[in-house]
Amino acid sequence: MTRTDDRRLSADTDGSVWQLAARCRDADHSLFFHPDGERGHARRLREQRAKQVCTSCPVLAQCRTYSLAFEEPFGTWGGLTEDERSALLPARAARMNTHSTRAGRATREHPRDKEVAGER
Repeated sequence: MTRTDDRRLSADTDGSVWQLAARCRDADHSLFFHPDGERGHARRLREQRAKQVCTSCPVLAQCRTYSLAFEEPFGTWGGLTEDERSALLPARAARMNTHSTRAGRATREHPRDKEVAGER
């Protein structure tokens, strides 16, 4: 097995094979992560340039999903800045909790459950 095969294998086994097709792999990484003290206009411009790379990326959806699933705290991922992801995460968590609660309630209150338990 060659060194390239080793890298491909590690990407396949940890589920991040999509990263191999990401447009940002060939871009300057400093475009996606703000330097200490960057604020205002300079930050908005850098984030806008990073998002331009993301816009035409073939794995934009996978990248965005990954960044939200792992609550990536830094940088631009999947066309979302860290601030945009932070704003989405509480709403996403609330939706997930609501869905879980409804699913649990529906399962517990299903009439068939009472029949199985011998109740009516």
